[in-house]
Amino acid sequence: MISVTQTFDTKALRKTVLDMAFAGSTVHIGCAFSIIELLAVLYRNHLRYPGNDPLAAGRDFLVLSKGHGVMAQYACMRELGWLKDEAFSGYFADGSDLKGLSDSRIPGLEVTSGSLGHGFSVGVGMAMGAKLRGTDQKTYALVGDGEINEGPIWEGSLFAAHHQLKHFMVIVDENGFQAMGRTQDVINLGNIQAKFESFGFEAITLDGHDEAAIDSAITQLWASASTAPKALIAKTVKGKGVPFMENNNIWHYTRLDQASYAQALTAVAGSVQ
Repeated sequence: MISVTQTFDTKALRKTVLDMAFAGSTVHIGCAFSIIELLAVLYRNHLRYPGNDPLAAGRDFLVLSKGHGVMAQYACMRELGWLKDEAFSGYFADGSDLKGLSDSRIPGLEVTSGSLGHGFSVGVGMAMGAKLRGTDQKTYALVGDGEINEGPIWEGSLFAAHHQLKHFMVIVDENGFQAMGRTQDVINLGNIQAKFESFGFEAITLDGHDEAAIDSAITQLWASASTAPKALIAKTVKGKGVPFMENNNIWHYTRLDQASYAQALTAVAGSVQ
């Protein structure tokens, strides 16, 4: 796990996302906010990076399959010291290395993702590779609930269960929305935990903004004697932390102006400036 000196304070992480989105006049704020607590807990308590090196041979793997939420991961990488301040103030400017989707050319981002469903399958392959090497490296694949409409998710799930990839965990950001509307209206997903269990996963559903519950569930799943892959179904709020963004799908593609940026900073930060 990461040094305890890094707190991954969720208010500060949301502020970083807002600063990036405003500086770059870019989108996908709501879907970054729904995964802030999940990433904070993973980086704070679970992911292993020997020597704080994002390319360490023995590291765990975090695959952001919902690559459009990458600003939340950039915010965590900033706290780790992997990204410098100028990368954030110059986000989306000419010459910026940081893109609006996960890009494996950036150390710390394991997969180039954004074509939904594919990152999950790559993560399953990484977990299989670790098993063949005989290591205890863990692989986490963070997916959106709309993303699990995609067939590769379920093909990969069958593969993971068949090969007993006990060090693989899918985390579903169940915020109830995808780009074009509510998931229940686009393709009704029903009970996501039951679906993963039917595919041979050991699964837990929880509040995806309750950091203590997230930490406890991840610990519980890894402590299990089962050889099944794991699934954490996190019920979240798209746009969490800014009342005018919460459950308002317009913020999938809407850009901040000066007024909405100031309002959002006040909402998420309070004392964090």
